[in-house]
Amino acid sequence: MSHSNVDEAVATEAVDVATLVAENASLRDRLLRALADAENTRRRSESAAAEARKYAIADFARELLAVADNLQRTIAAASRSPETVEDQALIEGVRATERLLEHTFSRFGIQKIDALGKPFDPTLHEAMMEVDDPSQPPGTVIRVAEDGYKIHDRLLRPARVFVVKRNPKTEPSSQMEEAEAEFDSHSTEHSS
Repeated sequence: MSHSNVDEAVATEAVDVATLVAENASLRDRLLRALADAENTRRRSESAAAEARKYAIADFARELLAVADNLQRTIAAASRSPETVEDQALIEGVRATERLLEHTFSRFGIQKIDALGKPFDPTLHEAMMEVDDPSQPPGTVIRVAEDGYKIHDRLLRPARVFVVKRNPKTEPSSQMEEAEAEFDSHSTEHSS
């Protein structure tokens, strides 16, 4: 036997079987952890890519909402004034453009938030003003100043709304009497 073969045989005999088994188990554990890590990274990147595809147009859509608002304002302003035949044709063209924009929004998962008559929801609505309306329950949206929109399940822009503020059963005079009574009770407490 050559000298290197002898050294190799001695080295092989010197290595304990238990050491090899432990080293093998350690390497196997590290390999399984690395594979699991790679799989998790793959899943996260696929999820991030899917989310990016789903919401990539959000900024662009947010900019287009101004166009939708202006089309709605144009139609509202035109319906308040008397129309000539030419005006009617122009307004019908604006309405057709608005319908086309709404159809395009729906194709890309952009939906208008239905707020009118619904309970105020701070996750979907932005209260512009509270108003008295005894015919409606408190917290009800009674007017929409600017439509809100969602893209898929995310808020794109909140609806700007007017909300009922007081209990319709409470009369203004009784509210005043309650406020005066509360003021009187506080002022007597502090003066004593």
